[in-house]
Amino acid sequence: MNQSSLWKKAVEVEWDDQAEVWDKRAMNMWENGSRKDIIPFFKKHVNKRSRILDVGCGSGYGTITLYDAGYKIDGVDISSKMISLANRRLHDRKITFFQYDVNDISLLDKKYGAVLAINVLEWTNTPSQALNELGEILEKNGLLCVGILGPTAGPRAHGFRHVYGENVIINRMMPWEFNQLAEESGFSLVDHFGVYKKEVNETVVNHLSLNLKQALSFMWVFMLRKS
Repeated sequence: MNQSSLWKKAVEVEWDDQAEVWDKRAMNMWENGSRKDIIPFFKKHVNKRSRILDVGCGSGYGTITLYDAGYKIDGVDISSKMISLANRRLHDRKITFFQYDVNDISLLDKKYGAVLAINVLEWTNTPSQALNELGEILEKNGLLCVGILGPTAGPRAHGFRHVYGENVIINRMMPWEFNQLAEESGFSLVDHFGVYKKEVNETVVNHLSLNLKQALSFMWVFMLRKS
C-alpha cells in the first residue's frame, strides 16, 4: 500500500472513530460555534439555482441546513459511519450522500455549480491534488467555498508528532499558503473572512495585515471562482 493509500485509510479510520462525537457536536458548531457564519456567507454568494456538493459533509448537519434553505445539494464524506449518520437525518429530504475520498471525487462523474469543503484539504496528503479534484467537478465559473484551519485551531495538534518523524494525517498547510495554492491552481478570490477564538479582540485584529489576521485565526473561509 503506497503512502497516499495509507494516509487515506488512516483518515477514514480516524473519522469513523470520531463520527458519534462529531454528530453530537454538529448542531452547536454550525449554529453557535466556529461554523456559524459559513452558511450565511455561502448564501450571500451562491444562488439557489446552483446544484451544490458538500465535500466532507460529516453527519450531514450543514448539508441538510442548506437543503432546508432551498438548495439542491448532495453530500460526500470519506467516513462510512458519517454517511450512515447523515442518512439517518434525511427523513423525506431529497439528498444523496456518497462515501468518497476527496482525491477520488471526480469519479462521481457529475458537475456542480458550487462546492462546499470545510476543513477537508487539511486532512489530505497532497492538497494540490485534492484541490484539482474539486475543480474537476465544478462547472465553468463555479464557486468553491473552502475553510482552512488556522494556527490556533485545536485539530492542528494532530500534526505535532511530525516533529519526531512520525506519520500524521493532517498536513501543515496554513490559510496564506492555501491562498497561494488556489491562485496557482486557476481560482480567483471572490470573498473571504476569518474565524477567531473568543479571546481574540477583533477590533484590534481588524487593523492588522491579512497575513497577521490569518496567523491569529482558528479558521479562514474562502469563496473562490473557477476560471
